[in-house]
Amino acid sequence: MIIFARKTLPAVWSAFLYLFLNQAYSQDIALSKTVKTLVSKEVSTDSIESFIDQQIETLEVPGISLAIINDGEVVYHLVKGYADIDQKEKVTNRTIFEGASLSKPLFAFLVMDFVEEGKLDLDKPLYEYLPYEDIAYDERYKKITARMVLTHTTGFPNWRSDHEGEELFISFKPGTAFQYSGEGYQYLAKVLAHILETDDAGLEKIYQERIARPLNLKYTKYIQDSENMENKAKGYKDGKAVGEDDDPKIFGAAFSIHSEAMDFSNWLIALMNKKGLSPESYDELFKTQFVLPDGHPQKQSGITDWTLGFAKATMPFGSAFGHGGNNPGYASIFIIVPETKWGYVMFTNSNQSQLPVVFLQYLMTP
Repeated sequence: MIIFARKTLPAVWSAFLYLFLNQAYSQDIALSKTVKTLVSKEVSTDSIESFIDQQIETLEVPGISLAIINDGEVVYHLVKGYADIDQKEKVTNRTIFEGASLSKPLFAFLVMDFVEEGKLDLDKPLYEYLPYEDIAYDERYKKITARMVLTHTTGFPNWRSDHEGEELFISFKPGTAFQYSGEGYQYLAKVLAHILETDDAGLEKIYQERIARPLNLKYTKYIQDSENMENKAKGYKDGKAVGEDDDPKIFGAAFSIHSEAMDFSNWLIALMNKKGLSPESYDELFKTQFVLPDGHPQKQSGITDWTLGFAKATMPFGSAFGHGGNNPGYASIFIIVPETKWGYVMFTNSNQSQLPVVFLQYLMTP
């Protein structure tokens, strides 16, 4: 649901990648010969794989992991390509990818667990839980709430490091406009850790106990262990492998989730079946919180409004909820329609790749 910008790769890299991907390993699980698309069109699994093959070559994507959910169950799963081109290491069912901003809606889900318990109030100013020295010079920050963080209305930039001086700032009165922000999520993670009297490692442990294990998310982690790292696909940017740039000890509520399609699908199916939270919490989670104004760039990609952590698109067949993700060397996306229990998730190890969105558009073709 978020459009990714594509960068042209060098001709030598294109030829090299083409050579390998024409011999690339693929493995799929298809429980039927056809799959229902987002618009309920029946498409053969052979046609899907053919389309993916063509787009992998066209968009120069090393490897993918994808799953399609029909009627609340995974009916098609495909892994294809290379996790490491130089070593000719193929993507398998255990290959792990960075999910980047797919971290955000999952973190919102975790937050709601503590809202239910009364440990966190969505509308209580966060500074009342934990003052934030990084922005204390601007009194407006004292209006920021968890609800504003989860709906990207804090006024914070995405990342302060993207701006001259690298100082955290606020662009507008909190709660009055939309501005996508990872900084807000990281502040909320600090607040949650403070409330729970723990640290980043403790947040991961709590997430595992409350969310991951109950919902059978074996590999979906914010802080990575040795098993995930040993099975992680290399990320590629402009034809070159990117190095690890994240601190493995940081709980990146906005950016650090790692997973693969089948494992992540367990959470998507839980969302469809309203597991893990109360009905009241689900109502709050998926309720429209901020309507994007006419002319907003995100409306070009079909997003009409934001809920708590999810982008929402209003379509003839129901409301679709999802999120896209980009980290250096990786791109991903998921979308679900709870009303019809349809879903799709894709992970790739290609920087700013268009493939997750191109395939979504394919799934939306009448």
